[in-house]
Amino acid sequence: MDKVKTEVLYGIHPVFEALSAGRREIRQIFHVKDNSPHGRLKDVVLLAEKLNIPVKKIMQKELETFTGTKQHQNIGASVSRYPLVDLEGIIRKENKKSEDGFLLLLDNIIDPHNLGALVRTALCVGINGIIITKDRSAAPTPAVSKVSAGALEHVYMACVTNMVQAIKMLKKEGYWIAGTDIKAKTSLFSSSLTGPLAIAIGGEEKGLRPLVKKNCDFLVSIPQSVMINSLNASASGAVVMYEAFRQRQFIITKKGSNL
Repeated sequence: MDKVKTEVLYGIHPVFEALSAGRREIRQIFHVKDNSPHGRLKDVVLLAEKLNIPVKKIMQKELETFTGTKQHQNIGASVSRYPLVDLEGIIRKENKKSEDGFLLLLDNIIDPHNLGALVRTALCVGINGIIITKDRSAAPTPAVSKVSAGALEHVYMACVTNMVQAIKMLKKEGYWIAGTDIKAKTSLFSSSLTGPLAIAIGGEEKGLRPLVKKNCDFLVSIPQSVMINSLNASASGAVVMYEAFRQRQFIITKKGSNL
């Protein structure tokens, strides 16, 4: 088995969603020998069998060694690596869907837990593509899939060398780039977040890098009653994404009521 092209997913949601999404090659499923599959675990095993994917029972310690963690929820899977796409592919996919593209730009998010949480929210609000940076960024690993509750398996993600160049390409395609900045004078709640939009979220330590911030079309801040500490990257990203989602849903509802 080619170790370079293989990784191990663990946890009920990541394995089930990988099976459901069909974007990875699932080579084999492993679950704990001592436990008869029931509940959600049984659903995973039944889906794997339906897809003719080999299922093997192994001992608890073997599964811990195989997955490299005790947080495996009695199941693991040998799979192909996460299928990144290129930025051009995301743009082409968007152009086919609608004129109201909705993207997420993550500038140096280094904590896998923050990346997983952002991915989970992104899927919930209908983000059509996520762009991360190649350097100083968490990668879409099995740990990220676990934190995202398997949402990673359904999102389209591109990894770019230069975020500024990616922003310039998106602008040429008609996107507006909204950056988050705690010092921005414009409140999130007074900003228009409809139409083709890419939301830029900065890293945990310093936020958006200066050049990335400079290339955003506008910056927004999240109002806080007490300015002791700002929200972390995943929390602030969730607030911004859901405000955009709220505005976009309102437009859809309004259009529907006028038909």
